[in-house]
Amino acid sequence: MKARYKCRIYPNHVQVTKLNQLFGCCRYVWNQSLTYCNKLYALGKKKPGYVDLTKQFITQAKRELLWLKDVASSPLQQSLKDLDQGYKNFFDSCTGKRKGIKVKAPKFKSRKSKQSARFTNNNY
Repeated sequence: MKARYKCRIYPNHVQVTKLNQLFGCCRYVWNQSLTYCNKLYALGKKKPGYVDLTKQFITQAKRELLWLKDVASSPLQQSLKDLDQGYKNFFDSCTGKRKGIKVKAPKFKSRKSKQSARFTNNNY
């Protein structure tokens, strides 16, 4: 059984800064990996899997971009898992494996849209 809790928080200025940094890092990883997948799709190549995306956009990017090290890796991994699931749903919808209305391809995230980050239960 999976438990999910939704609670209202009232962060102070330091916590607001940390949350904005977390949301920005998740958005950066999502958008960069989506751009990469779209380029491969346009070239007619197969979409890379979750493990390949993690190696490239989290592990390697943390070596080059120091500000990615300031946030936990769990939400970054969850954003890549969500992207992988979004592509799976899109391709299953195109081939007819997924019933119901057609699912559109994943879209880029914006600062102005709803911001979220998921932490797994194992780490927190």
